[in-house]
Amino acid sequence: MKYTPEHPAGLPVGDGWVDVDETATVTFPFTGEVVAPAPVGSSAIATQAISYAVDVRERMASLPSHARRAALVETHRLFAERRAEVERLLVLETGKPLVDCRVEVDRTLLTLVTAAEEVARVHGETVPLDLLPSGEGLLGFWVRKPVGVVVGIAGFNYPLLLAVHKLAPALAAGCPVVVKPAPQTPLATLWLVHVLREALAAAGGPRAGIQLVTGGVDVGVTLTTDPRVAAVSFTGSAAVGHRIAKDAAPTKVLLELGSNAALVVAADADVDAAADAVVRGGYYASGQACISVQRVVVVESVRTRFLDAVSARMAQVVVGDPREEATRVSALIDARSTERVLEWVRDACEAGGTLVHGGGIRDGVIEPTVLLDVPDGRLAWDEEIFGPVVVVRSVPDLDAAIDVVNRSRYGLHASVFTEGLGSAFAAIDRIEAGGVVVNEVPGFRSDVMPYGGVKDSGVGREGPRFAIEELTVTRMAIIRPSAARASNPAATEPAVVPEKQGSAHE
Repeated sequence: MKYTPEHPAGLPVGDGWVDVDETATVTFPFTGEVVAPAPVGSSAIATQAISYAVDVRERMASLPSHARRAALVETHRLFAERRAEVERLLVLETGKPLVDCRVEVDRTLLTLVTAAEEVARVHGETVPLDLLPSGEGLLGFWVRKPVGVVVGIAGFNYPLLLAVHKLAPALAAGCPVVVKPAPQTPLATLWLVHVLREALAAAGGPRAGIQLVTGGVDVGVTLTTDPRVAAVSFTGSAAVGHRIAKDAAPTKVLLELGSNAALVVAADADVDAAADAVVRGGYYASGQACISVQRVVVVESVRTRFLDAVSARMAQVVVGDPREEATRVSALIDARSTERVLEWVRDACEAGGTLVHGGGIRDGVIEPTVLLDVPDGRLAWDEEIFGPVVVVRSVPDLDAAIDVVNRSRYGLHASVFTEGLGSAFAAIDRIEAGGVVVNEVPGFRSDVMPYGGVKDSGVGREGPRFAIEELTVTRMAIIRPSAARASNPAATEPAVVPEKQGSAHE
């Protein structure tokens, strides 16, 4: 059961590892057994890490593209070789089923190699400055420059994947980065950071370009409010994300804040496929995924067939030890989360909702749960439950279904099952979300695509290409090849513009 780290003790800060005064025990959520002690950082260490990052900012920015790419490629190679051990560690520290940890490692590897490929695409364009007479004879182009020090804060549910979506784009962009994992799940991320640092050093870069600090709220506040930080990338709850955005201003903030993802079943849907998607998409990662199916909005004419199809599939959702191949739902991250989810289910039933499957607890694991007709205003419908619970409601037609989906403060991903092209495009056009998925689970995410939400689901986009754009700034170059003024007066005098509009010299 115990895990022995393959890196030095302490925290990877600066060019080495710093000692800590405190450790915390990482436990296996399914049994409570000890996995390993983990170092606990402090505000002082966080400030020190930012100072080191500032010191190497210029060196990271000037690191050749081939060096940044080599570090990412080598990290991909080393983690691919050890993937079975990484998967096992993820199961132990998250309690997430093995099948989901395998997917997490697959996606981590894809993110590393995709970020390496994107290094070659960090470039600019020429600009036709002579569209105005005053621009004649001028050469214009823009380039992308690293934004500066980046702070990345990751959640507990996909600790390795969420961290690599902060680390890999920052490195590809030429930014020093300090990452903070969730207190419950620091182990796999410590291993990743160690490998990245060594690969970066082998490529000629500074180990201090990639650092990790653990700790609680105090460490997070220190990292996100330091005025020397240029960008903060956070994955977590809306409440914490809003606080970070306020406290960090005017620092750039990228927020991925979760959701209560909806799946719409239209009248012309393949009902069996939709039922498969609800069972597959509602309970993966034990429901601890921000785009797992939570709300199901089904058109009334297919409600009975759909509910029968879902009911027939519930026995396929195996509950138990996450180390077993067949397990699909296991213990949540801690007892507090388990009790909260059960309380939300009780509250939904007291408000008039109907419990048709699950709702209980077996060996510390919440049974896969289906609720019907939970009213607005209840937490199980309005908020992100982050557990193995699906809530079903019926409506007269597709337009009404889309209205229901949009009556949420969240908008990360939603999906619609339909055989009609018109219905599909109506959903894509009208649903207010960062992603609309047709005939697949809302939890589908390819790590190469732009990923992020609207409304309270966040701001900014992940995916290496898009994160690199977020972590770089354009720098415009305007060049007159000769300092001698052009002989054409129209080329050197401001253009005549209507009153109250800007001039070419603004």
